[in-house]
Amino acid sequence: MSALNILFGSQERVKIMRLFLFNTEEIFDVDSICARSKVSKSKTRAELSVLDKAGLVKKKIFFKVITKKVRGKVIEQKKKTQGFVLDSNFPYMTTFKQLLVNTSNLEGGDIVHRLSKSGKLKMLILSGIFIQNSDSRVDILIVGDRVNKSTLDRAIKLIESEIGKELTYAYFEVSDFEYRLQMYDKLVRDILDYPHEVLLDKISL
Repeated sequence: MSALNILFGSQERVKIMRLFLFNTEEIFDVDSICARSKVSKSKTRAELSVLDKAGLVKKKIFFKVITKKVRGKVIEQKKKTQGFVLDSNFPYMTTFKQLLVNTSNLEGGDIVHRLSKSGKLKMLILSGIFIQNSDSRVDILIVGDRVNKSTLDRAIKLIESEIGKELTYAYFEVSDFEYRLQMYDKLVRDILDYPHEVLLDKISL
């Protein structure tokens, strides 16, 4: 168990707290918190009760857009829903952000291990949220061959659930990446020419 999990009680609580701290003005209902944090509904309700009592989050009614089929047609409806939002008056907000937003339970080797299950990875570079650079166009650059996109997407979603924020990533096959590199592709250069962290490099840049 990481130091953050010990300090805040559980991994689930850390994940839910990160979700609110990274999305300061967004209102979440229980279902959306479960989906984003990959925490069970019963555990989510229990953790929200604790965070509500502590004053980190507060209840708020909002209208959620839902879709359903009526006579073969998909229609959208607004449904009045109880949700939760970060309470900006929480007295320890700055301290919590420093602890949770600027740190992560994930080590570089763990990220490589998780994403490698999707195929033969040749390069992994972290930027953006991982190095606290909000100007980066992507958070992860992935280069590989025979990568299963569905498996990769699932791995990214799991990482997102632990970090508390949706990630932007770019994936290229090796040949495409090398071509873009030679052509001074703007996206690739924007990643490589600015601060980043190389986790894996079998291409030998």
